[in-house]
Parts: sequence; C-alpha cells; structure tokens
Amino acid sequence: MTETAQQPAPTRRSVFASLELDTRLLGMIGAFVVLALVFNVVTDGRFLTPRNIFNLTIQTVSVAIMATGMVFIIVTRHIDLSVGSLLATCSAIMAMTQTVIVPGWLGLGLGHPLIAPLAIVAGLVCGTLIGAFHGWLVGYLTIPAFIVTLGGLLIWRNVAWYLTNGQTIGPLDETYQLFGGIGGTLGETGSWIVGMLAVLAAWVAMWQGRRSKLAHEFPVKPLWAEAVIAAVAAVGIMGFVLLLNSYEVPGPRLQRIFEARGETMPAGYTAGYGIPYSVLLLLAVAVVMTLIARKTRLGRYIFATGGNPDAAELSGINTRLLTVKVFALMGALCALAALVASARLTFHSNDIGTLDELRVIAAAVIGGTALSGGIGTIYGAILGALIMQSLQSGMAMVGVDAPFQNIVVGGVLVFAVLVDIIYRRRTGAK
Repeated sequence: MTETAQQPAPTRRSVFASLELDTRLLGMIGAFVVLALVFNVVTDGRFLTPRNIFNLTIQTVSVAIMATGMVFIIVTRHIDLSVGSLLATCSAIMAMTQTVIVPGWLGLGLGHPLIAPLAIVAGLVCGTLIGAFHGWLVGYLTIPAFIVTLGGLLIWRNVAWYLTNGQTIGPLDETYQLFGGIGGTLGETGSWIVGMLAVLAAWVAMWQGRRSKLAHEFPVKPLWAEAVIAAVAAVGIMGFVLLLNSYEVPGPRLQRIFEARGETMPAGYTAGYGIPYSVLLLLAVAVVMTLIARKTRLGRYIFATGGNPDAAELSGINTRLLTVKVFALMGALCALAALVASARLTFHSNDIGTLDELRVIAAAVIGGTALSGGIGTIYGAILGALIMQSLQSGMAMVGVDAPFQNIVVGGVLVFAVLVDIIYRRRTGAK
C-alpha cells in the first residue's frame, strides 16, 4: 500500500520535468498574473479592460526596448545610468531635425515623406555614437562604467535642454507619430494576420530547435510536451491579439476617418485598434536581440566575458572593443526608445525619459539578469518591464501618489535582487 500510494508523485515530477519549464519565467508570469488580478479587484474590474491593457502595452515599450540592451550591459558586468538622459538627447535631436533642420536646411515642407525617416536616422546615429563614446571611455580608458554613465546622466539631459533652448518641440511629423501607439495600429485584420504569422514562426522555431538537438544527439522533450508548449504559445499570442482588437475605436474618430476619405460611415460600424506599431517594433527588437544573444559570435563573447572577463581576454576576445559594441548597441536602443516615447507624446519635452534609467535597470534585474554578470535573458527583461509598468499603472489607477509609487518600485527592486540571490544559492547557479 505504501509503494502504491507513493507512485503518483514521481509521475507528476516526470511530467513537469518533461516540459522543461523555466521556473524563473513561471515565477515572473505568476507574479504578473497575481498583480493584474489584485489590481483588477481593487479597481472594480478596470485594470484588465482592453483599453487599459492597450495603454499598458504602449507605455511599456520604450522601457522594454532599453531593457533588452541593459541585459547585455549588465551581463558584461557594467551598468548604464545615462539611458534616460540619452533618450532625451536623441528625442531632442529627432524633434529639431523635423521642425528646424529638415525644413530650414533642406526646404522640405510640412508632411514631406522624408521628414520622419531623416529624423529617425539622425537619432539612431546620435545614440549609437554617444553609446560608442561611453564604451570607449569604459573599455579603452578603463574608467568605471558607473562613473562614465553617471556623468552621462548629468551631461546629456542638459545637452537636450540646450538643443531645444528649454522649449517643448512639437507637434511632430504625422508619420513619425505612428510609432507612438494609439495613432498607429494595424487594425483588426492586420493584427490577426500578424498573430497567425507569429504563431507559425514560434512553431517553426520550436521544430528547428528540436531538429538541431536531435542532429547533435542532445536529449529532447517528448512530442506531447512540445505539442503542449506549442498550444500554450498559440493561445497566448492569439489571446493577446484578441484583447487588443477588442479595444474599439471611438465612434466620432471613425466618423472623421470616413469623412476624410469622402465616404459615409455605415450604420453600426465598429473597428478595433489592434496591435500598435510600437509593439511590433518591440517584438522586432526582441527577436533581433535574442538572435544576437543565442546565435552570433558577439552574443557568445558577451556572455563569456560576463562569466569570466580574465578568461575571456586570455582566450583571445577583444574585451575592450566588445565593451564599445555593447554600449553602442545600448545607445541605438535608446534612440529607438526615444522615437516611441516622443511619438506617443506627439512632442519632445524636457522631462522625457526622467528616471527611465532606474526603470530600465529594475526591469532587467527583475527579469533575472544577474548583477554579478554572465546571466540574463531578453524575454525576462521585457517581462520585467511589463511588471514594473503594471505596478505603476495599477497604483496610479488606485490613486496612489507618485512619491509612494517610487517607494514601492524601489522596494520591489531590492526584493527582486534578494529573491535572485536566494534562487541562485538554492539552485547552485553562479
């Protein structure tokens, strides 16, 4: 009887082991679900409405984009405190390019199709060069990254102020504003198409990963476990699309859209916003950064350097040049985040990106990036950014004032590091 009673436990463990689920990822997903449910109850069901989820996604994008770059920075045992200020400088440059430089120097009129691309290129070049300069100071002049980027925090915020003479610059180009969120979305049909393509891409990636493991004679999950994970991924992706499509465009706005086309809106016509372009940009960044981390020599060098810098240098890795590359990539991502943030506001303001450096670092750490270096994931940083934004958004909806929100965020950051330390001790991870 005793042996029979003990049989189910190994079965349950074997099922869980067969799925090879990431316990850290499950913990973060669980924390997000609990957080969302609690705020939904406290706000009388307003937190989990399609409208709030839509707003939550577009508010998360800029921090999440920078958090993916912060993963590489922290993995290589550095830190970047200047990302919020660098975002402000890139935003100022893109705003001035649209409103002063392009119209004044090139003579392109309002609404010209080249205004937005030229502004974005200017911001990307600026962010990459400043980031590379930070990396050169850290890598070649061996100034600690903390000092370099702390100086950058003070310098670039005020450079942005001088570029704009302390003025708010706007409104920005209409094409540029499409990256802000509510003004630029795929619509319902386009969102369903993108959702199905994303499901297909996820399935193909899983199948190729399985084939690669079999080709190298590595152990693989049972087919039923692969099928379960594939089904969960499909449900999650299509459920997200359904939720965003459920947020309907207001009737007056639809009316204006039809009138602008010289058409009459049919009676009872409705339409959902769908996936914002800014979210697509975040997904593209996540895919590219994940591929860099897992499939490229640069990614292998980053994690090798973070794991043991001395051994990496002795093995032939140019750790100084690697530092320049990592900080340059961080600068480019700050420019993309500036694009999203300023487009969402429809103008550049002096306080744009304020305290974003703390949010970005917190997102990476909450997402499982070890401050000791060598460990971190892109998807974890994005999920950490979502948790941070959900926490702030929920507290704002409840009516918690801004100072106490920052107190809570600071406490969550310290708690996340503590949990990470305990987790690594118990699992034996370094």
